[in-house]
Amino acid sequence: MPSPVQRTAIRGRFLDFKNCTSQADQISEQVRYVDDGLLICEQGKIQWFGSWQEGQAKLNANTEFHHYPDHLIVPGFIDTHIHFPQTEMIGAYGEQLLEWLNTYTFPTELQFADKAYADQIAQFFVQELLKNGTTTALVFCTVHPESVDALFEAAAQHQMRLIAGKVLMDRHAPEALCDSADSGYTDSKALIEKWHGKGRNLYAITPRFAPTSSPEQLARAGQLKAEYPDVYVHTHLSENHNEIAWVKQLFPEQNGYLDVYHHYGLTGSRSVFAHCVHLEEHEWQCLHHTDSAIAFCPSSNLFLGSGLFPLHKTWERQVKVGLGTDIGAGTTFNVLHILNEAYKVQQLQGAKLSAFEALYHATLGAAKALDLDDKLGNFKVGKEADFVVLDLNATALQRLRQQRSKHLEDALFALITLADDRNIHATYIYGQRAYYQPNQNSAAGG
Repeated sequence: MPSPVQRTAIRGRFLDFKNCTSQADQISEQVRYVDDGLLICEQGKIQWFGSWQEGQAKLNANTEFHHYPDHLIVPGFIDTHIHFPQTEMIGAYGEQLLEWLNTYTFPTELQFADKAYADQIAQFFVQELLKNGTTTALVFCTVHPESVDALFEAAAQHQMRLIAGKVLMDRHAPEALCDSADSGYTDSKALIEKWHGKGRNLYAITPRFAPTSSPEQLARAGQLKAEYPDVYVHTHLSENHNEIAWVKQLFPEQNGYLDVYHHYGLTGSRSVFAHCVHLEEHEWQCLHHTDSAIAFCPSSNLFLGSGLFPLHKTWERQVKVGLGTDIGAGTTFNVLHILNEAYKVQQLQGAKLSAFEALYHATLGAAKALDLDDKLGNFKVGKEADFVVLDLNATALQRLRQQRSKHLEDALFALITLADDRNIHATYIYGQRAYYQPNQNSAAGG
């Protein structure tokens, strides 16, 4: 693991949100924009943030200095649901969830028993995250412990904060991809001891979804959570109508899909449930009362035909939410593009998603969903220095559109609508530049 540069200073235009909020219409009150700002990072943390005029005297000969006068600097993007083993099967044709798993996903994941293969995909995966401005992610691995080792080792090369875990799956899957209730517990426990809280790594207990875990395995997962209360739980919930019906058939004694997880002690402030497209009212209430979080994955939900997630309900029901790319049912690593898809999903339901709310969900809101808003999500002094330098004019079309932007929010909305990885000029992890894309529009120093 590299040592962080002792002191780095970044000058440019900064945009973040000062505080978390409980209402969408209050987000604009939390917007903080510094037209000519200075961010000073020391040993991976934000040591000072403010205007250039106020801060320039704090620089000295031992400070590495980068200047981005023509770019917009925002907190690093946080992906709250993604599968690293599915990177190579992105864009798999023609199926909905259950058929898609059997046709494409399970055969792909069988390859990760080979540590060398897992290492290769993990390296590629981490580079794609950096290339797209993602600085923290909550990640599914496979059933193989080797896949977890490969991912955390790749992330550690950049001191990247990832949350990940070994999949628990002891039924309704190919035999070579199944563990058992006991082996899943034992392997997960060993991985928690090895990785959780080591450097910036955090562990997630990861049942794939209720149908592929027996009651015995879910009970063992709950035992793990009780033994290690500060680890995460990461799984899927109410993505597809056929999936929901299957869960009710498999667990008739429980009051619906979420109650299966709740019964086994798997809800809570560090529990993140991907999708939640078709929740019942009592499930919204349970998520709220247990302080559990949702990962909204619009690209995946559209690609697999799962349905339209009602983002506005998270505000009404006071449930934490973040955005997920959900590679490989999702079709992009780029969180800005995911925000574009999220906007369309809301439009189809007669709801709006403002540019500021969208960025909030990808940064500070997502940090809150992961119970990391004390460490990540804005430029507050003392937080970890993860941020992204955005080029709003990476293409000819974007330059034309930005010329007509009336104000900051309009410029941000145009970026979200037209963005791809070309808009990521630089990605900083723990105060260090981990990715850099020079281009003809750049006037950056460093």
